[in-house]
Amino acid sequence: MRNRPPAGRRRVALALAALLGGSALVAVPMSAPAAAAGGLTVQYRTSASGATADQSEPWFKVRNTGTAPVQLGQVKLRYYFKADSASTTYRFACSWAVKGCANVTGTFGALTHPTATADRYLEIGFTSGAGTLAPGTDTGDLQLRFYQANWQSVKQSDDYSFNAAQTSYADWNKVTAQLAGTTVWGVAPEGNDPTDPTDPTDPTDPPGGGQALFDDFSYSSYTDPAISAHGWNVRSNSGGPGVPGATWDPSKVTFPTVSGNSVMNLETSTAGTAASTRQTEVVSKSVKFKNGTYAARVRFNDAPQSGPDGDHLVQTFFTINDLKAPMADDYAEYDFEYLPNGGWGETGNILYTTSWETYNPDPWQAVNQHTEARQSYAGWHDLVLTIDSGSIKYYIDGQLFGTHDAQYLPERPMSINFNQWLIDLAGQTSTTARAYNEQVDYVLHVKDQVLSPAQVAAKVAAYRGAGTAFVDEVPAT
Repeated sequence: MRNRPPAGRRRVALALAALLGGSALVAVPMSAPAAAAGGLTVQYRTSASGATADQSEPWFKVRNTGTAPVQLGQVKLRYYFKADSASTTYRFACSWAVKGCANVTGTFGALTHPTATADRYLEIGFTSGAGTLAPGTDTGDLQLRFYQANWQSVKQSDDYSFNAAQTSYADWNKVTAQLAGTTVWGVAPEGNDPTDPTDPTDPTDPPGGGQALFDDFSYSSYTDPAISAHGWNVRSNSGGPGVPGATWDPSKVTFPTVSGNSVMNLETSTAGTAASTRQTEVVSKSVKFKNGTYAARVRFNDAPQSGPDGDHLVQTFFTINDLKAPMADDYAEYDFEYLPNGGWGETGNILYTTSWETYNPDPWQAVNQHTEARQSYAGWHDLVLTIDSGSIKYYIDGQLFGTHDAQYLPERPMSINFNQWLIDLAGQTSTTARAYNEQVDYVLHVKDQVLSPAQVAAKVAAYRGAGTAFVDEVPAT
């Protein structure tokens, strides 16, 4: 991140596109598969029939229609639904089961090919303790439910597998059943047969591998030794970007609890002078991140937490490597930058996503491509950046915000960074102290793998559901 005069930015048209997926769904009637050794049928009913509800309550019975016993540990059911938003996370619960709730599992995954009525699924499985299912018998009630992690209402009326009218058990072919990896019952949303090897059966490990970095930022303070052990540096050294002579103050990086989650808070403060200005930055010590998916949930703020408003503030999430020489062509940087009070010639709210090829600091010359939106982005936002062999894509809250060209692809690995700083002191000339906050809920990188925003949300939910606050599998370069 650098100070950049207005002439340094090459303007491109704003590129807002619709959320990936949303193709029309064609319902295909299907009868139960012919009874055979190992055949299954699934009966479904809902115990929460409203178009919206506090939680979805799909209840099931699985019946063995074949001629041989079935090991329930080899059975997987999928209930397909449309997430309330790309960033929504869900929790699974078993209220009661004849086979015992301890023997019933529930995990969430993202569909490879989202449709108008489904981009997620709840996969139900069984442990070995569930035993076997004899021919002609069923599991008895599986009284299951799932809900938003923040306990907001769920919308069910647009869910593929939901049927408000089915309040008594009956065969239901919009739930699929697999036996030993083969689909033996039901019709998945178009293009999403769970037997298809391109469809990820493990929501935490989509196809193609991909080592991951995930951090939930569950630290006690900036002096917590786990921060350094987990590969982060809380900046204290001097230098740009920002107001010349300002201090990068590690004590302004804190870890409060917000809505039950520990978040990283970056505070930037000033009283209108360089000497009073405190800026904040957290940087990965390893420069080992290149192609793949980068994601973070970030809270931008338009107003200060205290004092008068108006400073030319920059709130960020970005990746970067070092400029080895002016206009060096192996430089790379990919930014989300929010300016709540303008700056760089702008007079109001503006958010930039920028892909950098190179630059010359003096005289200023820049080679980059960017997308911009002049509106307020105050509040929490899910930011996703993907880099593959053909393009760079930026998503905000599940929507494609900008696509940048192959000429801006990285040649060398980068670090991952968050910072908040002041462009100058011209936006607010008061000498009254004021302070601004940027917060970060989590960060995720998946090496050499492009995930959709829904897949990012599912992967983060899987980490949190497993109680995983930190993991770093990405090899050093």
